[in-house]
Amino acid sequence: MTFDQIQYFIAIAECNTYFDAAEELNISQSALSKQIIKLEKELGVALLDRSRRKASLTPAGETFYQDALALRRQYEIMNLSLIHISEPTRH
Repeated sequence: MTFDQIQYFIAIAECNTYFDAAEELNISQSALSKQIIKLEKELGVALLDRSRRKASLTPAGETFYQDALALRRQYEIMNLSLIHISEPTRH
């Protein structure tokens, strides 16, 4: 699982369609779909219900979405911490 795949999944969950998510991410729908399929294969669960026109989350997808949001928040906190550490101190 890559952080990009997590970001892609979050975008689909929030945009409700592969098309809108791909537009937001500036990637092709095909590339987005392939990454989500790889993620689902690695996890061994279906995250999205593809039987409808809109991308809807499966129960596993709902759980993964909440965890993915927490991971993204932690990633952002980590980056902010590193920025503060890397800034030269002023005397």
